[in-house]
Amino acid sequence: MPLKTGTVEEPKLDLTPMIDIVFLLIIFFMVGTQFTEMERQYDIKLPTVTDAKPLTNLPDDIIVNVQQDGAISINGENKSLTELESLLKTSVQNFPGQSVVIRGDSTGPYQNVMNILEICHRVKIRSVSLANRLRDDS
Repeated sequence: MPLKTGTVEEPKLDLTPMIDIVFLLIIFFMVGTQFTEMERQYDIKLPTVTDAKPLTNLPDDIIVNVQQDGAISINGENKSLTELESLLKTSVQNFPGQSVVIRGDSTGPYQNVMNILEICHRVKIRSVSLANRLRDDS
């Protein structure tokens, strides 16, 4: 049977991992400041501008209105399905990220909206939104 002596070991805190992390942080910040010094060593006077804008603006969404009878209009002009497809195909060629908003009449057949979704899928438009409005519950 082991005999207990009256000595109690005090808990020790190992500071080695903390010191390692502090040294790594110091090295990281020293290397980071070296990169910024290298950027400043060249005597280059950068040109200034008053208003920086992108060279090309993103195109607006194409809003396709679908009437109750299935008539399609864009910007107030009536279009057939083939005209709509050629217009969307041209838009995607000009800007691959073109987006389309479909505004279908709530009382019209859903097939009219599905025809336009099919055309969007065929011409590879990835950003399609279906417009809606909030219901008045009052």
